[in-house]
Amino acid sequence: MNDTSPRSSGKTQSFHTFMAQNARWLAAGGVLTFLSSFGQTFFISIFAGEIRGEFGLSHGEWGGIYSLGTTVSAIVMIWAGALTDIFRVRTIGPVILIGLALACAAMAVNTWVWALPFVVFMLRLFGQGMSSHIAVVAMARWFVATRGRALSVASLGMALGEAALPITFVAILGVVDWRMLWWVAAVIALMGVPVLMRLLSQERTPQSMAHSTSSTGMGGRHWTRAEVLRHPLFWFMVPALLGPSAFHTAFFFHQVHLAEIKGWAHVELVAFFPIFTGMAIVALITSGWALDKFGAARLMPYYQLPLVVSFITFSYAVGPMGIFIGFFFMALTSGANGTLPNAFWAEYYGTAHIGAIKAMIAAVMVLGSAIGPGITGLFIDLGVGLETQFVWIGAYFLLTTALIFIGITRARA
Repeated sequence: MNDTSPRSSGKTQSFHTFMAQNARWLAAGGVLTFLSSFGQTFFISIFAGEIRGEFGLSHGEWGGIYSLGTTVSAIVMIWAGALTDIFRVRTIGPVILIGLALACAAMAVNTWVWALPFVVFMLRLFGQGMSSHIAVVAMARWFVATRGRALSVASLGMALGEAALPITFVAILGVVDWRMLWWVAAVIALMGVPVLMRLLSQERTPQSMAHSTSSTGMGGRHWTRAEVLRHPLFWFMVPALLGPSAFHTAFFFHQVHLAEIKGWAHVELVAFFPIFTGMAIVALITSGWALDKFGAARLMPYYQLPLVVSFITFSYAVGPMGIFIGFFFMALTSGANGTLPNAFWAEYYGTAHIGAIKAMIAAVMVLGSAIGPGITGLFIDLGVGLETQFVWIGAYFLLTTALIFIGITRARA
């Protein structure tokens, strides 16, 4: 059963009933977001020290390789992401997971530095890009009245990955060769294929769902990707799309270096990841509830403000309390980022072409995740420390907050 009722009816549906009626579709979204972890920076960066040591790379060189592979994946996402408007999740999902498994295997066997950008490209495209993209597009299309709840529940998969995988793999990394751990990731990704197909043995096609729903955007119509590109609101939102992806990625990408300059053991920093994820889950669920109640437009102008506090706190943090406070405020935006932006585009531009629109949005965000590690790595090589950069990043999020407010105010007018 798919929820296609008006927004108002979603307020009276209990969470238990919602979960019971839509378990298989929500679980499919959760599987995809969890497995996307193997292409996310928080997982790849676990092996940053080993990769740099194996291939003799500086922080800037590794950041440049990572940025190159990620940038190319962002370009490909513009085309590949639009396939979700054509193919069922049950059809395209397993193909993407097989590609992700091959990418993990490629990292396990690669011994050539020139091939690293290609391996990163595969991990980012099939993991961070397509796996999470398929999940959020499906939730945005299949659910209307309870879209916020659906996005928050599906995003719990990534939250679980963020909580469990880094600390588990860092602990095992002390006794198992890092390449073997990439083989483990490949096997787990392959195991997701039959699970996904079983969960989606009953699934409607994207086109039928798109035309049967009343979830239109501004002006009571469905906008095309070309129309969105010509609309001013999109360009006001671009810096806000780039920011969290760029600097959240940069933070986790340089986690080993951050621990070194702060005088912390890497495992001490990683030990906070489950706490961070727990707080992000609370923010995720809360933002999903608030989204269904108030709508994305009212909440969007404020959700990046906690990152201002987070990065400035990390700049000056010297002990566990500073780390906790930094992660607390980062978690507020991280959780909200799993629901608000994804629902925002459907709310303003409709769902008929949401796959193509979200592919473009995903490409911008993936591009951000390419820019962040590259720029911060370059500045590290130039002698500008992460602590100084974190203050600049905090100021950047003040700017994005102002732009979101202006863009939404103009669109309302």
